[in-house]
Amino acid sequence: MAGVLLHLPMYLHGKSMHYHLNGMPMDTPMTVGMVLIVLGLAAVAYGLVTPELLRSRPATEVRVRALEDARLRPAHLALIAVLTIAVTIDAMKPISLGFVAPGVAKEYGLKSAMNPHGHPAVALLPFFGLTGTVVGSFLWGWLGDRIGRRASILFAGVLFVTTATCGAMPSFNWNLAMCFLMGAGAGGMLPITFSLLAETIPARHRGWIMVLIGGTVALAYVLTSWLSSSLVPHYSWRILWLVGMPSGVALILLNRWIPESPRFLLAHGREDEARSIMARYGATAVEVTDEEPEPGSAEGADERGGYSRLFRPPYAGLTSAVVVLGLGIGLVTYGFQLWIPSNLQKLGLAQATADRALRDSALLGLPLVFIAAALYGLWSAKKTIILFTALVGAALAVLVFAGDDLAKHRDWLYVLLAGPIVGTSTIGAILAAYSSEIYPTRIRSRGSGLSAGVGKFGGVAVTILLIAGIAAPSIGVTSLLGTVPLILAVIAVALFGVETRRAAAPKPVAAEVAPAEA
Repeated sequence: MAGVLLHLPMYLHGKSMHYHLNGMPMDTPMTVGMVLIVLGLAAVAYGLVTPELLRSRPATEVRVRALEDARLRPAHLALIAVLTIAVTIDAMKPISLGFVAPGVAKEYGLKSAMNPHGHPAVALLPFFGLTGTVVGSFLWGWLGDRIGRRASILFAGVLFVTTATCGAMPSFNWNLAMCFLMGAGAGGMLPITFSLLAETIPARHRGWIMVLIGGTVALAYVLTSWLSSSLVPHYSWRILWLVGMPSGVALILLNRWIPESPRFLLAHGREDEARSIMARYGATAVEVTDEEPEPGSAEGADERGGYSRLFRPPYAGLTSAVVVLGLGIGLVTYGFQLWIPSNLQKLGLAQATADRALRDSALLGLPLVFIAAALYGLWSAKKTIILFTALVGAALAVLVFAGDDLAKHRDWLYVLLAGPIVGTSTIGAILAAYSSEIYPTRIRSRGSGLSAGVGKFGGVAVTILLIAGIAAPSIGVTSLLGTVPLILAVIAVALFGVETRRAAAPKPVAAEVAPAEA
């Protein structure tokens, strides 16, 4: 914390120049602060990785699950609330990229929608951030198993606090480096969240709750656009990075109410703690059986062969639908969403007006998250995917042809933007839940990883196009990049998608922990 605070004098020194720091040398407090941050991160990592963790023993023969028909308890509701806040804070970091891009491009003279002749491309900023999320997805997945879910979330919070220093960095290269670290911290939160849900939330409630929590990315968009419209005109784009300090502290404080994974505790011999948590959430330890019926699986199918198994019968069609939909989500998220703040300003809207328009659109579409969660849980997972994907695809198709004229028609602009902004986030949450249910146990992690990975690949692809100058980040181009795969995804899901059903109840092990009242 002290290292981060030592960066603030540099930021405040630029007040008379509207916090324009490009070209200024680093002052002594900032240099000392950077040294303290490095030492602090090393100390936190050393404190979290204990000798006990390095001597961990595997517990692959046991899986922890919430009981199939258990009711939601107050402990479940409290956990859902805490994880919703944590995911919202986490999602605000990468969402901020789109709102800082116009200011970054202007201060450093970078190529953007408003400055087509600048150099280099401002798309480098989201490219480094997205690359960081890819690294973070793998890193936090490993850390979650190695040092525990709570410790991983705690370290992510510390990293969020430290990367807030990006708001005081004078050079663009330092912004790229800190953006990469920010992405690394944000990349693994959702997988860790869903892992905890799988061990604590009853199966009959898990799908719609995953959709609801994953859909809070839309809430993160509302908050980020509100902060941008309220603060950026007075404190420059840099303030959006600096708010990462209090939000990171909040994430650290929330850690107190996040339980550790019972399976992790069992793997490290902390059986009493594991039993206490399982009793609180109505969970049980179960045997891992080779023939566990799953939605979308085939009886006796051979599940060897790594990721290639996902692309062979009987999963090939289903996987193709997941891939096309994930790719479309990535292209819309990192194509259309990322550049819409810049594009609205290019159409003549002032920065604060453009941000308010995005906030209002996100607020208008926010009920879609709750509708999707209800439809997923009560109606049909497959039909919910088709419905929402078709709606977002239709909104993008209109923007392809009429996007440049919508600044004159604000009401229609708000309605149409609600689809790509909130609808895409909602579809991403639905896909995360769906891909965790449709594959059998042996290849389920690969299926979930594939659906998440292709979304990031879509983001990498679109940012590379923009960096290379092959495509301009206009409303029409970014809308078209998302429309085509979303239309193909509707067709693929309609043809190959399966309807999810609750799996058979697992067989308890001999030492099963009897659920107790909270």
